[in-house]
Amino acid sequence: MAMNPVALPLLLEAVLLCAPEPVSLQQLGAVFEGEVAPAALEAALHGLQQSWSERGLELVQVGPGWCFRSRAEVRPYLERLHPEKPPKYSRAVLETLAIVAYRQPVTRGEMEDLRGVSIHSGILKQLEARGWIEVVGQRQTPGRPALYATTPQFLRDLALPSLAELPLVPAAAEPMRGSKETPAPRLPGFAPPPGRPAAQPTPPL
Repeated sequence: MAMNPVALPLLLEAVLLCAPEPVSLQQLGAVFEGEVAPAALEAALHGLQQSWSERGLELVQVGPGWCFRSRAEVRPYLERLHPEKPPKYSRAVLETLAIVAYRQPVTRGEMEDLRGVSIHSGILKQLEARGWIEVVGQRQTPGRPALYATTPQFLRDLALPSLAELPLVPAAAEPMRGSKETPAPRLPGFAPPPGRPAAQPTPPL
């Protein structure tokens, strides 16, 4: 039985407003148990996005999922409800995060080569605890070092649809980014690492 096209936007709105995390097209398809084609779902999402274009919330695509979030211009007022100091990160933490974001998958040794200094294990643990990086495999070299990459949480926290939307980087790192120029992520001090060709990944075990 086909879904009533009038009811679809209302149901999508309810699902997305109540979901604790961004919801992908695949998850939405499961919600409607195949009653709505993926193309129809995507069209309905864009229509819903347009209908919320002049409200305090906006519908955005973050990574593979869709979610509602407050608009940037209203966030200063919302922050007054629960005034908290944002966490501060050291330069070493931010540089390490930038290297992982632009060179992933990358080993700890490769990060140290790029930074020119050793990286304390606590830095990687801090980024893992924050949910921004994770181990995704092992480099097929002696010692089989762990390969690190960013997570979907990293994209959500920076409100980026994909890694292709990271800020522009020097020409040496151009294959790591998309073709669009976007504002810098909302992380103080976050910047691309100095350029060298990205490490070529090898398949994990």
